[in-house]
Amino acid sequence: MEITIDIGYEQLLAAIKKLPAAKIKQLKSVLNEEFIEQKASNDLSDFQEFLLKGPIMNEEQYKQHQANRKNFNSWRTK
Repeated sequence: MEITIDIGYEQLLAAIKKLPAAKIKQLKSVLNEEFIEQKASNDLSDFQEFLLKGPIMNEEQYKQHQANRKNFNSWRTK
């Protein structure tokens, strides 16, 4: 069974501040640096998601791109 609660950051912070010191210490030990770093590495930024949803080249388009690049490079050196 899973329950999902949608509360804001400020509400969560206020609830945590009302906990007894022992419970805050227990929560802090659970949310250690390793856990936070692992969680952050799994989350994609908006920009990363934007890039992953972007268009990609097929083989034919890539070959055309390479040919165009070769032509542009030859123009620069002349």
